[in-house]
Amino acid sequence: MVSSDQRRRQLAREKFERQQQRREEARRRTRRLTVVIASALAVVAVVGVTAFVSLGDDKDKNDAASSTSPSPSPSPSASESSAPEPAMKIDKKSKYTMSLKTSQGDIAFTMDAAKTPHTTNSFKSLADKGFFDGTKCHRLTTQGIFVLQCGDPKGDGTGGPGYTIPDENLTALGKAGKDGTVTYPAGTVAMANTGQAHTGGSQFFLVYKDSKLPPSYTPFGTMDAASLKAVKAVGTAGVTGGAADGAPKKAVTISKAAVDKA
Repeated sequence: MVSSDQRRRQLAREKFERQQQRREEARRRTRRLTVVIASALAVVAVVGVTAFVSLGDDKDKNDAASSTSPSPSPSPSASESSAPEPAMKIDKKSKYTMSLKTSQGDIAFTMDAAKTPHTTNSFKSLADKGFFDGTKCHRLTTQGIFVLQCGDPKGDGTGGPGYTIPDENLTALGKAGKDGTVTYPAGTVAMANTGQAHTGGSQFFLVYKDSKLPPSYTPFGTMDAASLKAVKAVGTAGVTGGAADGAPKKAVTISKAAVDKA
């Protein structure tokens, strides 16, 4: 007999798969629309394209908001994903600490550049530019998976830095089980993505309780005990309106982010 916990995880995975399919369809519609616009206006380039474009209807948006997948919605546009990632400037043999000063206390995590050089380099580059300063952790999930998602400059799950970085370290958490998932332990920091390979940008999620997910989200950081406690407190307070997924009741605003050698 299937237990209620197994059934809940199965439903979460099914919702995840439906979400990814919608995102892929939205991405294809975006490309078709881009071609139509380019033909009609006879332009070579479009300036000021936002990092992420949604062409889904209201139902798609509601499903995206309630999904238990820590994936930013929707997919990045073709023009944004072709922008180059920052030049490699970090020491690939070193460890780095990302420190976040937030409205709910300080949160810090260690990144191992030897295992995730592209991710670590990107986060240092963004932090050095003040990219994360003044942003909100826009999404909390309290059922199925247990994560706080941050790093979106727009604050609605659709923003990014204008480029994508490759997936890294995906085997670090072991081989996927029969259900297609691995356990992301409490304290893990991982990259959010669109559900497609190599689509990480600036959004990341902080795992405050062991969570089962497909091994497709780059695990690149580990929180210290005090930071995990701070994130757990946000998780315990729950989601605005009492839902299982949405904006956290305890609003988390990052006032300053910094990355330094550990």
